Parts: sequence; C-alpha cells; structure tokens
Amino acid sequence: MKVTIDSQQLHAFVILARTGSFTQTARELFLTQSAISHSMKALERDVGCRLLDRLGRKITLTQAGEHLLKHAETVVSEMRQARAGLDELGKWGRGRLRIGASATTCQYVLPAVLREFKESFPQCHVTIEPGDSRESIEAVDQQRVDLALTLQPQGEDQFAFIPLFTDDMCFLVSALHPWAVAGHVTRSEIPKQNFIIYKKGSVTWRMTEAYFREDDVVLNTVIELGSMEAIKELVKVGLGITVLAPWVAREELAKGSLVSLPVGRRKFRRHWGIVHWRGRRLTLAEETFIGLCRSATGELSAKEEG
Repeated sequence: MKVTIDSQQLHAFVILARTGSFTQTARELFLTQSAISHSMKALERDVGCRLLDRLGRKITLTQAGEHLLKHAETVVSEMRQARAGLDELGKWGRGRLRIGASATTCQYVLPAVLREFKESFPQCHVTIEPGDSRESIEAVDQQRVDLALTLQPQGEDQFAFIPLFTDDMCFLVSALHPWAVAGHVTRSEIPKQNFIIYKKGSVTWRMTEAYFREDDVVLNTVIELGSMEAIKELVKVGLGITVLAPWVAREELAKGSLVSLPVGRRKFRRHWGIVHWRGRRLTLAEETFIGLCRSATGELSAKEEG
C-alpha cells in the first residue's frame, strides 16, 4: 500500500534541494537542523528510495530525488497559490456569487438587484446561469450555482426556500382581441385560442395546464418561443394569447398595447423565492443578495397589488 506523501516534508525537500544545506533549510522554516534531517529520512522511507546524497556539508539529489523534485515543485507551487486564493477570499468583498435564475427574473428583477449588490461588493465575481425553475434547481443540486431565484420547488426537502413574493397569473391579450373589447373572458372560447408560451416543459406551463384541467378545459394550440419579448410582440399583433404575471408586461399594460384579464374564478398563484442547499451557511455576499432581492420584489408586489 502506497503512503501519501506529507506536504510539509515536500516543502522542506524543495527548499533543501535549492539550498543544499540542512542548516539553511532549517533557518528558512524556523525549525531545528535535526527536525529537517528526521523529516527527510521519513520522506525517503515513505517513497521507498534514497533521495539525497551527502557530499561533506553539501547535499545533492540522487536521480530519484531529481525526479521527485519536478513534481514536488509543482505541488508546493499549487499549495502556495491555493493559500493565496484563500487569503483573498477572506478579504472584504472578494469571492464569488453564482446565481441561477429564469429568463424573466434575469430581465425584470436581477438588473436592479445586481446594480446595488456591486456597490457593496465591487470585487465579488458574479455569474448568472439562466434557466427555467427546474433547470435552476438542478443547478443548485449539482452545485453549479449557490442560489437560485426561482419558483418554490415541490418535494425537494434537501433545499431551503426563502420566500420573496407571490404573483397572480392572468390572460394577456391584444387590445383588439374580442375579450379585451368585451372586458371579460368567454370561457367556452378558451380551448379555441392560440396560446403563445415560453417553454412547454416549464414549471409554469405545467401549472397552467393543471389549473385549467381542474375546470375540464384543454389548451389545444400552443406556440412555443424562446423569448418573453417575442411572446408579447406576437400577442400584441393578435397572433395568440398568453398566460403571464402582470409584472412581466408592466410597460405594455401601462401603454394599453396589452390587456390583462382574470384566468378564472380561482386565483392562479405562483410563489417565488431563493433556493439553496438546506443547512449550508450563507456568506455575507449571499445574505446581502437575498436582502436586495426581497427589497426589489417587495416593491414589485406592492405595484402589482395596487
């Protein structure tokens, strides 16, 4: 069975190879000459061969020692870089923040949050991995991201969920759509509509289908697009309708190019929040990010309710 080489022994070996002196090596490491001698004997015993030749007071390397030195220098250099990196992480504002978020929150929530976050942590490296709720939760599970701004997961007990806001889904239609002109939805016509959606396999679409299924309504015609802006544009020109939260189309609703109508007598609500591994201690940067998300979406919720 091979024994793992001790990192402190490797460090001493590299210095000894450079200085050629037990005395100088001991001085640089603030140890006794005897301690260095015992450490090198232990290293030779661990690797199973002689590494050093003693020519009077001068220490030289054997062929095996020269071979080990090439690898030892790399290991010691990597350890030094690792230590320097850890020291940097310990400084204020350094480190990283990896966020998973849906395309919608990337566009409508994160810009304001990250603008304020960078004022507090200008040297923190922030990365965003876009994806729908399912993909963002998978990214947390696989530790590709630290936090996910997403819909509340179901049956995922390994994750903690920090609530941010709740939105009410509604129909969005063109201002010239018959429903907009009449001011109400004709229930019998819902299955006849062209639905324009973001992702057919997304959590929101599954929730939408489930909501209407309870009323025995089947959504037959679906156009799937990869852009929220494209969806709204097609709805505006009357090529179909969609089911979205009003905060996603605040500008269009304010201008009157889109009209929102209730999806039914029952509320269709989604719960948004931050997902992370349960039990993991959050960093100051992560806690700050969550606080900023809470502030930004709290303002958004107030507008939505008003």
